[in-house]
Amino acid sequence: MNTSGEKLRLAVIFGGQSSEHEVSLMSATSILQNLDPEKYDVTMVGITKTGKWLLYTGPVEDLTTGAWERGPVTPAFLSPDPTVHGLVALGGTGAEVIPLDVIFPALHGKNGEDGTIQGLFQLSGIPYVGCDTESSAICMDKAVTHSLLAAADIEQAHYLWFYADRFDVAPDTIKNKIQARLDFPVFVKPANAGSSVGVSKVERFEDLDEAIRIAAREDAKIVVEEGIRGQEVECAVLGNREAQASIVGEIGASAQFYDYDDKYVNGTSQLYIPARIDEAVSDKIREVAVRAYRLLGCSGLARVDFFVTEDDHKVVLNEINTLPGFTSISMYPKLWMAMGLTYGELLDRLIDLAFQKAGK
Repeated sequence: MNTSGEKLRLAVIFGGQSSEHEVSLMSATSILQNLDPEKYDVTMVGITKTGKWLLYTGPVEDLTTGAWERGPVTPAFLSPDPTVHGLVALGGTGAEVIPLDVIFPALHGKNGEDGTIQGLFQLSGIPYVGCDTESSAICMDKAVTHSLLAAADIEQAHYLWFYADRFDVAPDTIKNKIQARLDFPVFVKPANAGSSVGVSKVERFEDLDEAIRIAAREDAKIVVEEGIRGQEVECAVLGNREAQASIVGEIGASAQFYDYDDKYVNGTSQLYIPARIDEAVSDKIREVAVRAYRLLGCSGLARVDFFVTEDDHKVVLNEINTLPGFTSISMYPKLWMAMGLTYGELLDRLIDLAFQKAGK
């Protein structure tokens, strides 16, 4: 890490080709507004929905509306060559290198938290915030996550998964399997997509076809999970191998389930921090969150989501998000703020962890 007293040259990368492009713009805005200008020399890099990389030098306020794309922007890309150690901007006078010390990806969903861009960061030799390529890919794929957690005897909802092309060939076989193994209602999800995009709650066998087709638009692999009756709770984990868990927060969802609109558009869900659960249950959630985080090789940060069952208060792990929302209403920063960290201090900790992970 830079100890010379000079500002760290930090790139915040936002946007992306995912269904969560707009959420990324909100997260990036909150991050940019809370980075200490005394500590960081910030470069803003946006990725459009078509995958074009642009160096942006306009006001932060223009991110959320999408107006940033109209400029001032310059085509740019992150060099995979570690001797460059920075961004290459393609201006009118030719290529210019903008050296970087660290990268903060404010990207969600495909090509953002699934290991693809983390591979590029790794090649570039630049430290970066968050999980590495392998753990990002594992946690993004619900089918793989389920399989690994099941092998470690971590309690989850009953589930099964299949490839969408198998459903095209033998829909009845797969639907009968779902009916035989799982109790309705079930949730049908794309294996690789974030923020509840493509997810359907299915109450009846007859509605499976449509739900599976909706999920298949997002990913080639489909996961079906048994619905759990209980409280939805979340725990924020921070750290590398010596990770810590925050207090537990609870979501009182306003919709049928905590969906994309509920999280980012309507803002109508009620968050309870701390969650309305017994201390013993809270301790169990925090312990399982850190165990799953370490088992799956996470680093930097992740939000681990659980259910606490209605009848017997059993702790059931739902999913792990390696780049959780960082908007002003997002659970991850709110949980750490409830633990006494300011938003800015949380960002500082995450950047420090990026250097630790890189051995700098």
